[in-house]
Amino acid sequence: MTAITTRDIAARLNLAVSTVGRALADDPRISEQTKARVLRTAEEMGYVGNRAARMMRGASSNTVGLVIPDIRNSFYATIAHELSANMAAHGLQLMLSETADDRTAESQHLRELSASRAAAVIIVPTAEPLPDTVKLLAALPHVQLLRRHPSLGQAYFGLDDFETVRSATAFLIGQGHMSIGYIGGPVELSTGAERLRGFHTALADAGLPKKAGTTLLGPPASVDHGHAALRRLLGRTAPPTALVTGSVLLTLGVMEELHDSGTKVPDELSVVGFGDEPGFAWWGPGLTTMRLPVAAMAADCARWLVTRLAEKSDGASPSVVLPGELVQRGSTAGR
Repeated sequence: MTAITTRDIAARLNLAVSTVGRALADDPRISEQTKARVLRTAEEMGYVGNRAARMMRGASSNTVGLVIPDIRNSFYATIAHELSANMAAHGLQLMLSETADDRTAESQHLRELSASRAAAVIIVPTAEPLPDTVKLLAALPHVQLLRRHPSLGQAYFGLDDFETVRSATAFLIGQGHMSIGYIGGPVELSTGAERLRGFHTALADAGLPKKAGTTLLGPPASVDHGHAALRRLLGRTAPPTALVTGSVLLTLGVMEELHDSGTKVPDELSVVGFGDEPGFAWWGPGLTTMRLPVAAMAADCARWLVTRLAEKSDGASPSVVLPGELVQRGSTAGR
C-alpha cells in the first residue's frame, strides 16, 4: 500500500500542496477552519507526517522523556503508567530512561533526549546531578518528580515526605510505644532527608528523648537493606517495640524478614509501612501503612506539563506536595 502524502490530501481538498503543508505545521498564515479541514482529512486518509523532516527544521518531537532510577520498583511503574496515559491523551509519547541513581547515566540519557529534540523531560533526579545535567535541563521544559534538587529549577510535584513519616511515627507514639525504629533511605536525597526529619520531629513533639528512636539508613530502593536493617534491630539486647519504614522496597524487605524470622506482629513488633501495594492488606495480620497518592501526583504533573507545552510559555513553576493517608490494619497494637 502506497503511503499517503500531502499531495494526496491537497488533491482531495482541492488545495495547494504548500497550503496543506503549512496547515499540518500549524502555520499562523493558514486559517483555523482550513487547518481543521486538513487535519480531519489527513486522519481519515491515514497520513503519517515526516517527523524527522520537521525536526530538521527545528521543531520539537512529540516525545516526553521520563528519567527515573529503577523501573522494577512498582512505585515508579505506577508513575510511568499514569504519565503515559495522560501524555497519550494529548498526542505525546512517553520515553523511559533508567539511571540506577548513577549521575553519569542520568546526564547521558538527557543528552540523548536533547539530541532527539524531546518536547520536555520529567525527572526523578540523582542526589548530585552533574553540571552537564543542569545545563541540558536549562534548555528543556522540565519538571522534577518525587525528588528535587535546587540546581534544577522550581517546578516540582511530589509527596509530603516529612508529614507522611511524622504522622506514622506519631500514630505509634499515640499507641504507647516509647522505643521506635526507623528504616529509611539516604539523607543525600531530598526524600530521605525529609522522611528522617519527620521521624525525629514526631519524637521531639511527643517529648521523647532522641534515644527513643533508632535509625538505620541505606539505599532508597533496596529490599536487601530492609532485610538486613531489621535483623540488626531485632538482634539488639532491647529491640524497639515498633517500626516505621521509609520506602516501598524497604517495606517489602522488612515484611519478608518478619516472615523469615518468625517475629510475631504486632505482639513483638508493631509496624507501619510506606505505600500500599496490593499484597499489603493480605500480608500476615494486614499491614498498617501510609497510603500514598502516587497516581494523583503523576496525573497532576502531566496536566501541568501538557498545559505548559500547549501555551509555549514557562508560566508559573509550581511546587506541589500531596499528603499520605494512614491505613490502619492488624500490624500495629497499643502497649
